[in-house]
Amino acid sequence: MPRRLAAPVKIGITGLPGSGKTQTLLRIIQLLEQEGVKVGGMVTEPIVEKQRRTGFQITDWMTKETAVFAHEGMKSRVRSGRFGVNLLALEDLGTRSLAEARESADVIVIDEVGKMEVESETFTKSVTDTLDANKSIVMTLHKKSRNPLLQDIRRRDELRLLEVTPVNKNLLAFKIVRLLTGRSH
Repeated sequence: MPRRLAAPVKIGITGLPGSGKTQTLLRIIQLLEQEGVKVGGMVTEPIVEKQRRTGFQITDWMTKETAVFAHEGMKSRVRSGRFGVNLLALEDLGTRSLAEARESADVIVIDEVGKMEVESETFTKSVTDTLDANKSIVMTLHKKSRNPLLQDIRRRDELRLLEVTPVNKNLLAFKIVRLLTGRSH
């Protein structure tokens, strides 16, 4: 029997690059799933070849479908540092994963709403629609980014922003799961 969740809670995890935002999110997902909570949405993971990061892929958490979203070898007019960016992956799989999650997940995750994603109006609208949904959400956000979507997200009253640091990263996942499930132990 899935656990009842608390009233919807919207949480933004921020932190500097490399601080462990995605690892914290994956730990939260693991803890929630152990309790029978249905998690959906989108996770961004690095593609590592010969010990170096050569790109990023996105995964629809419910279907486990993946798409390469950015890669060194990708030809694209949209670039982020040394990576070419495949906006279609985001607009197709990314947008679809959020729509499915709004429909049938208990908790929605959106990983790395950052500088790469905001080139896409379709995806930006999907994130906004998801934030407006009456569901619990955990998202990871770039700490320093000045882009309009992130500024809009940070201004939302209902969003609790929590920062990952090397010191708190193990405890933070448990704290966030407690906020989502409404238990205090």
